Amino acid sequence: MSLSLLLPEEGVTDLLLNWPDEPRVYERGSTALDETITADSLKDYLFTGCAPADEIAVVRAPNPSLNKAAFMTNGRTDAAKLRRLHESGHTIRLGNLQRVLPYMARVSKRVQEETGYSNYVHAFLTPPGNQGLRHHWDQQMAVIVQTAGVKRWQLWRPPVEAPMREFNESWRVWRDDYITKWEAEGPDNEVDLKVGQSLLLPRGWVHNPRVEDSDETSVHLTFALRERTPLWLAEQMVAGAVSQGEFRQVVRPGQLDGAELGRQLLGTRDALVKYLSGLDVSEVARAVRHAAMMELEYTT
Repeated sequence: MSLSLLLPEEGVTDLLLNWPDEPRVYERGSTALDETITADSLKDYLFTGCAPADEIAVVRAPNPSLNKAAFMTNGRTDAAKLRRLHESGHTIRLGNLQRVLPYMARVSKRVQEETGYSNYVHAFLTPPGNQGLRHHWDQQMAVIVQTAGVKRWQLWRPPVEAPMREFNESWRVWRDDYITKWEAEGPDNEVDLKVGQSLLLPRGWVHNPRVEDSDETSVHLTFALRERTPLWLAEQMVAGAVSQGEFRQVVRPGQLDGAELGRQLLGTRDALVKYLSGLDVSEVARAVRHAAMMELEYTT
């Protein structure tokens, strides 16, 4: 079971059966994941220039991510530039490990088989006494696996309800007074995440992670689990409507405005209700289960 690489038995049970809506810290200990994806192996991958530039982001709070040109030469990752940026205090995010490391591809696939959720894995390397990303929230449950150093996580309860995809996405609904308000009130929770520990971070929770220690680089892996929702189920059911000829007819330009558009929408709604009412749920369930196992939906 790949989830057991990220969480102890108690954490796996919590995730599969309870899906916590508040952060939790677990004592993971050392697993095969820690032995395979080490801080040294990640640094070697990055600082030899082997890591694809498209999967790298470089940031140092409070500034935005650097333009990729800052660590590229002739369209490729420049190992020397990347190392200098890291040594000057920048966090390096190596994204989508499941795309670039065969071991992580296998772990990611098994996590999807265990949960039915597509997922992706980012690695964050933050120099001593520095910070990469500042306050933000994410659109999915995350399992944070600390593999080197210590990272402090200041956490606040979700300021928006159930963010999903672009809806209630952090930067889309951001308010200028958020950080001032959060810092004045203080965090609802604060965690110093150490090697051998994992943090379960539900979607929507604001987090402000940084390295307080001035001696050791922090390395953690973020496993983002893209939760399935009733909207996703609805999309799976509607997807089969393409087999019905009436849903493949052309809506002409003149029908996309005014009263005619209203008639088109009403007609389509009625046709869709009829189509959904006639579905064989047991047959659809097989297709939905297949989609849960196979759809990737990776993001960067």
